[in-house]
Amino acid sequence: MRERPGLLLISDQGFASKLFERSLSPQGTTLLRAPRKREVTRPGELMLKKVRRLIESVNDTFKGRLDLAQHGARTVEGVAVRVARRVLALAAAIWHNFQTGRAVSRPLTAYEH
Repeated sequence: MRERPGLLLISDQGFASKLFERSLSPQGTTLLRAPRKREVTRPGELMLKKVRRLIESVNDTFKGRLDLAQHGARTVEGVAVRVARRVLALAAAIWHNFQTGRAVSRPLTAYEH
C-alpha cells in the first residue's frame, strides 16, 4: 500500500482495531468502515452506505440474474471463464438495448428464469 498514497480502504466492522487503523495512517491510507455499536459516527459513513448498497446490488445481480451462485465450475479458471462470459453477455445486452433506444436497458430474457 505504500506505493499508493491517498488509498481509501473500505472494510467491514471486522477491521475495527485502533492499532490497525494507526498502522495505515503513516502509509497515507484511510480506513472507511461502519462504526460499531458504541462508537461515535465515523467520517465518510454516508458515503459508505451508498458504496455498500452498490456492492450489494452487484452481488445480487451476479448471484440472481446471472445465476453465479450455482456456476458449476470445478476449477478457478472455470469460474473465471463462466463469470466473464455472463458479465460480457449482460454488458452486450445493455449496450444493445441502449443503442436501439429501449427505455429499460437491463432486462435479459435469457437470464430471467
